[in-house]
Amino acid sequence: MKNKIPLLFILSLVIINLLSGSCKKDINSNIPHLLTNGVWELATLQVTNYVGDTQISIDTLNTNCDSTQLFTFNANNTCTYTNFDCLAQTTTGTWTFTANRLYFMSDMVCKDTIAGGAESTTKPFENTQIFNLGTYSMVLQTGDVQPNYSSTKKRRIVRYGFIKRKALIEE
Repeated sequence: MKNKIPLLFILSLVIINLLSGSCKKDINSNIPHLLTNGVWELATLQVTNYVGDTQISIDTLNTNCDSTQLFTFNANNTCTYTNFDCLAQTTTGTWTFTANRLYFMSDMVCKDTIAGGAESTTKPFENTQIFNLGTYSMVLQTGDVQPNYSSTKKRRIVRYGFIKRKALIEE
């Protein structure tokens, strides 16, 4: 019996140590750092139209825009977009990641132009897929980016290509 008490004591210490070390760990990810570390300048803007998974058309937009369009993400989950849709405007909002950090949502409301030149408002980054994100480039997709879709339904995907701006120059 005397030999079992120290063994029981050591076994209980091991069990307590295992249980205390099994806490849920935070998701370690460099995505927030890559997103918030600098200012992103719009380089390309493409719209692709599909029916199901068949591509119908692809259009490159903003080819005649002389304004620099900048997207800034802040660590406090606010964001700013300057000159959206080549209109002189600075729009702010908030952003948040989904649990898997592959999508983010933003409540930013921007002025937009529609056919005929009339202005309207839109939430361009309401449901945004992070298609590619690196140290110097980022590609975001918005529109009908859900993973499951009907084979006969029309879909429109807007792809924004950004490059990291070295220094913000007052314009």
